[in-house]
Amino acid sequence: MADNDRGLESALRRRLLMGLAAAPAAAALPRFAFAAGPATAAVNTTGLAVTDSEVTVGILHSVTGTMAISETGAQQAEKLAIEQINAEGGVLGRKIKVIQEDGASDWPTFAEKAKKLLVNDKCAAVFGCWTSASRKAVLPVFEQYNGMLYYPTFYEGLEESKNVIYTGQEATQQILAGLDWVAKEKGGKTFFFIGSDYIWPRTSNKIARKHVENVIKGKVVGEEYFPLGHTQFNSVINKIKLTKPNVIFTDVVGGSNVAFYKQLKAAGIDLSKQVLMTISVTEDEIDGIGGENIAGAYACMKYFQSLKNPNNEKFVAAFKKMWGEKTVIGDVTQAAYLGPFLWKLTAEKVGSFDVDKIAAGSAGIEFKGAPEGYVRIHPNHHLWSKTRVGLAKADGQFEVVYESAGLIEPNPFPVGYQ
Repeated sequence: MADNDRGLESALRRRLLMGLAAAPAAAALPRFAFAAGPATAAVNTTGLAVTDSEVTVGILHSVTGTMAISETGAQQAEKLAIEQINAEGGVLGRKIKVIQEDGASDWPTFAEKAKKLLVNDKCAAVFGCWTSASRKAVLPVFEQYNGMLYYPTFYEGLEESKNVIYTGQEATQQILAGLDWVAKEKGGKTFFFIGSDYIWPRTSNKIARKHVENVIKGKVVGEEYFPLGHTQFNSVINKIKLTKPNVIFTDVVGGSNVAFYKQLKAAGIDLSKQVLMTISVTEDEIDGIGGENIAGAYACMKYFQSLKNPNNEKFVAAFKKMWGEKTVIGDVTQAAYLGPFLWKLTAEKVGSFDVDKIAAGSAGIEFKGAPEGYVRIHPNHHLWSKTRVGLAKADGQFEVVYESAGLIEPNPFPVGYQ
């Protein structure tokens, strides 16, 4: 077995063991009696799985396959949020019941499981997906069967749906802001793009190229894509050495990151001297990569585990209590945690679980307890949020070196980038 495979397997095994060890901690959360809620007929007019005492939701992430290294934290965060909501009395007087399905890092499987959750299980909401390929696969299902998806991953934008609440950032909040920072603070003028070969990296880099060439007035000196799960990066690393870019800009996802950063270091590329900005590596991936292999790189996200505010301190403590002290928390994990709370707040605002009412009532919903600080749902179903840049450290955490002055309005269809 190759070293990179051992690293990935070890990271996934650690997560599994943490999950098994966490069961007593989850069960130990305080329980409260559920208050009598409004009549089921009043809060459920469309045949959802809602009874007088329970409301059923779905969780749909990759528990197996190359994306499990990234998606495990998201489903853990959703389960934590649901445990906390149930401990506080549930939603509209009802306990949340969870049905979980495994997308298995396979986009047709995501679509199949989404249909099951909506048609067979009649889930009132679904929290899930990670890659844009999985989201694109399930979107027609949610729109056809009128389900509601809370999608937690930073993504390329260029999408808006009545049936999706996007709790991660879109391109203007992450990609463009990150490129502006690296150009201003690190003198970025020449860029080498490296991505996984699917919708999000290709579309993100298309947007990034337009910004580099038209706004920064720089140049893209190389652009390469690799299949999900790819583990041989020596050829592209040699191209980087030959082109000598100011900035390596990467959106490689999942387990491939373990191989990429180890091989980068083995090839003698020192990230304390060679600027690298990733928009895809969070603390979750570093758990498999190893902090020593990525120290010195920059990541542009809206959340890092190291954020210092009361909301985040409570969140990190609760997450580690439930899933183990050695677990780490990344951007998508935090964004996934927001989903159940935003759904609860919306359902209580509109007094119903009906999807049409949830969709119409989402705009303006505020979650002041968000670990990232504060979020609000825009009428376009994305979130107002801050942009942050973190410097990767050898201990696997990020040091926040930049934070936007205020919340950035989501703009999924920026003029000139489509």
